Amino acid sequence: MKKLVVALLLLSPVLLFAQSEGIQFSEGMSWSQVKAKAKAENKYIFMDCFTTWCGPCKYMSANIFPMKSVGDVMNKNFIAIAVQLDTTDKDNDFIKSWYQDGHDIAKDYKVMAYPTYLYFSPDGKLVHRAVGSSPADEFLTKATNALDPAKQYYTLLAKYNAGKKDSGFLRSMALTALDAYDMETANKVSKDYLATQPNLYTTGNLEFVKQFTQSSKDKGFEMMLKNGDKVDAVLGKGVSTGIVQQIILSEEVIKNIPRKTGEKPDWEAIAASLKSKYPAQADEVLAKGQIIYYQYFSKDWKSFEPAIVAYMKKYGANVSADDLNSYAWTVFQNCDDMTCVAEALDWSKRSFAENQNPMFMDTYANILYKLGKKDEAITWEQKAIDLSAEGDKESLQQNLDKMKNGEKTWE
Repeated sequence: MKKLVVALLLLSPVLLFAQSEGIQFSEGMSWSQVKAKAKAENKYIFMDCFTTWCGPCKYMSANIFPMKSVGDVMNKNFIAIAVQLDTTDKDNDFIKSWYQDGHDIAKDYKVMAYPTYLYFSPDGKLVHRAVGSSPADEFLTKATNALDPAKQYYTLLAKYNAGKKDSGFLRSMALTALDAYDMETANKVSKDYLATQPNLYTTGNLEFVKQFTQSSKDKGFEMMLKNGDKVDAVLGKGVSTGIVQQIILSEEVIKNIPRKTGEKPDWEAIAASLKSKYPAQADEVLAKGQIIYYQYFSKDWKSFEPAIVAYMKKYGANVSADDLNSYAWTVFQNCDDMTCVAEALDWSKRSFAENQNPMFMDTYANILYKLGKKDEAITWEQKAIDLSAEGDKESLQQNLDKMKNGEKTWE
């Protein structure tokens, strides 16, 4: 089963709803009325910026916002409002009345990831932001930080812009900007911080560099490309290779995959470019790029099956747990060749060997079931349920019920 991730994109607008015990979202109010209410009650404003298509947004609304512990903190300190930042044919008149404010909010506050949480002071001034789905305790930490001037993102940003540049502050500021998904500021401040460091190869600095290495133009990319052994000696075997290859894959392969239906990548041109720029990584990156193309773009499962098996035989020893699970789940859902499915069973088992991830166990159980090993599948699916968070148990239970009833768990 796939894990939720932050949904990225920029669109535009507001749906207000109430929870019984959880966060009490204000209903039927305009943006100006919300600000007036916050000022009158001397409360901060919590704004949940979401879209109707965003999986992580739905997860938070269904599992985190209704929690009593979350509601107790949020209702005491905030006027809460949920703002829909996309438009649909099903939008009612009230949602439509928020279209312009929603558009302005997305533009003015650079909302480019969903969910984004914006926090305003009682006088309507933006003081803090956070991004992404998270467990309840992490979500509440983000919210309570909005109440503390020493931790408010925009308060810290104002200090940076006013000239505060000591190394400790720069490091904290860069990480806070990263959490806020203000990437322009995060990259700028991270460079300022690294310029103050005489030795970049300490554990603390390399962990920092890793978080800010997202393109071939970043300082960390060159460090990991040219001094990978030195980096791995501190961060662990294969860390530098994984980061470098992911960036090369993104910049040299993914961006050159045509988006129009029917158009195919020019694999020869891509291979030539890779071998010219990155000869040591070229073959593996090309092979992984072809898998991604079959998996996510063309959905050509007849080509995917031999490609993924060949890739795993040659490069599988270093594949991450997330990728092991992703490949195994994709084979389970889409491939009819039972030989390939049997190969995927091994990848799946490796994916949770060291982390006991219940979602990865669910993948393993489903593959066992598809291979006809019903009793073993049921045992593992029950283990996944026992280890899973409350919000995930229902979907896993549905899988278990299907297994017990002899029904397909794949399309």
